[in-house]
This record gives sequence, structure tokens and C-alpha cells, in this order.
Amino acid sequence: MFARNVSLHLKTNTPFSEFTQKFEHDVLPVLRKQNGFQHEITMINSAGTDVTAISVWDQKLNAEAYDRAAYPEVLKLLASIIEGSPTVVMSEVGSSTSNRNGTNRASA
Repeated sequence: MFARNVSLHLKTNTPFSEFTQKFEHDVLPVLRKQNGFQHEITMINSAGTDVTAISVWDQKLNAEAYDRAAYPEVLKLLASIIEGSPTVVMSEVGSSTSNRNGTNRASA
């Protein structure tokens, strides 16, 4: 499994609820159409300005395909509520309790 960790900054006076609504109604449908997409987690800092979104993918190839093909569309969907360019880090998942196929891969 692979994860894409996206860090972004909300525009001033953008409530997290607005981000959540846009994410659920506009972004998640795009993600769900992607080959290999498995799970999404979004978090916000206590100040309500910085969001971390982690998407989990079955394999690196599918995460990279999303990054090239659909992610630019997602950035356009979020352009009205985010500032600057998000930071994206892709990583292999060392372990997860939400693995759907029943096999966890743990690393030391």
C-alpha cells in the first residue's frame, strides 16, 4: 500500500466546514473513481488553517497515475478555498489497521 500525504493551507476566513463540504461533494467522487484508491483521512490543525489529507492506495503505480491525471483537477476544485501550492509526499505504508485484504505489512 502507498499513501499520498497532502498538506494545504486554507484561505483566511475559510471555515473547515466549507472545506469538508467541498471535499465530500467534489473531491471524494473523483478519488472514488480512481483505480486503486482505498481510503481517505483528512485532519485540520487547532487553528483551523492547515489541512492534512492522506489518501491510501493499493499500489504506487495507481497513486502516481492519480497524481498525474486527476490531481490537477482536484486542485482546481479546491482553488477557491486554499492558498498557495499544497505539499505532496508519497510513502509506502509500513502498517495499517484498516487494510481491507486482511494482511498488514509491518516494517521495523
